[in-house]
Amino acid sequence: MLLFDDIELFTNGLGGKKKFDLPDTDLMLCDNFFNKDESDYFYTTLLRETPWRKSEMTMYDKVHNIPRLISWYEDKDNLGADSTRPDWTPELLNIKKSVETETEMLFNSVLLNLYRNGNDGVSWHSDREENFGKDAIIASVSFGETRMFRMRHKFRKDIPMVEIPLHHGSLLLMAGTTQSFWQHQVPKTAKDILPRINLTFRQINRGLIEL
Repeated sequence: MLLFDDIELFTNGLGGKKKFDLPDTDLMLCDNFFNKDESDYFYTTLLRETPWRKSEMTMYDKVHNIPRLISWYEDKDNLGADSTRPDWTPELLNIKKSVETETEMLFNSVLLNLYRNGNDGVSWHSDREENFGKDAIIASVSFGETRMFRMRHKFRKDIPMVEIPLHHGSLLLMAGTTQSFWQHQVPKTAKDILPRINLTFRQINRGLIEL
């Protein structure tokens, strides 16, 4: 895995909190949630030390590679003593603690996604109820290259698509009925861009999901 010396190119955004005035969602963005030094450290450490792996999904009876690398961490008391999943690293615990303090919510799992370049992305979707329960709360932290995060209402075509640039060190909180009424995506791009690491923290019940 290639590491970069030019991480100062990553943009941390304008700073501050923004709550979006949109129907059927509780959506909040914190730019500069982690400062530049913290973000650079977490990015470099996670890129180097995370056990990244490929994953597959079945669509229309065909198996496809997911266009990004992933890794999954979860509280041991949720998994059981015989689990072979890796323990939370000190960096992940530090990030989780900061997110929990800000949101006043507890999370027991995190999915890490590595978008290696512009060819990696995620298509339109909502978190499925059968995996995470109804109205799942997602705290999304980004490190690395800025990628555009798009949202569209599932039912109201009169509401324009929303585009949110997720900068280095940002936190995006999706709560309320967001997953029931909105879809989101990270589109691919032809631009020559550096990797992005995204962490999505959730509270799940074991047995609902297997990654």
